[in-house]
Amino acid sequence: MNQTTIVLVDDHSLVRDGIRALLESEQDLKVIGEGANGNEAIQLVEEKNPDILIIDIRMPYKTGIEAVEQLSAAASNVKCIILSMHDSEEYILLSVAAGAKGYLLKDTGKTEFIKAIHTVRDGGKYYSGDISDVLVNNLLNPVKASESSTKNTRTDNPFDLTNKEIQVLELVLSGLTNKQIAEKLQNSKRTVETHRFNLMRKMEVKNLMDLSKKAQEFGLV
Repeated sequence: MNQTTIVLVDDHSLVRDGIRALLESEQDLKVIGEGANGNEAIQLVEEKNPDILIIDIRMPYKTGIEAVEQLSAAASNVKCIILSMHDSEEYILLSVAAGAKGYLLKDTGKTEFIKAIHTVRDGGKYYSGDISDVLVNNLLNPVKASESSTKNTRTDNPFDLTNKEIQVLELVLSGLTNKQIAEKLQNSKRTVETHRFNLMRKMEVKNLMDLSKKAQEFGLV
């Protein structure tokens, strides 16, 4: 029996242990490497050449989305599945744009998880029900999808922020809470939290005061 080889990357060792035990209960699946961040994911893929990379999003040094995007740009043969606790529209669309062949939530059941791996291994794509709804809605509303993913073209935007991230940045610095921003933009609170996380990560700041200083320094607001 030909086994499907898998590299598993998550920054929580207990999570990796559980997923590995689940995967290796299947005779045709074999975990051949584990990592804790996006940099390790890329290194493991290059060294071990697995069939599948299963990777979380929010990790130190390099996110899962950034790792998938880098592997796709390098024309790697590995097929990537995002396994995350986040069901926000932003994460889903960015993952698909980066080249992920699947996106599953961490509360996915074993049967669906294994089915997703087999589907991606065989050349298909697999997105769980709620994730598929987001993708379908964006296909039916291409203007909204474009607004959420288009890069901001301002010359004073050295952090490669999207238009939506710039919009959230302005609202954050005006003193609005996540809930108030969500209501104003007609987004979910979780989506706003995702935008704030991306702002902090891209601008390399850890608090609101530093975010404000950096935004003013580079003329973003």
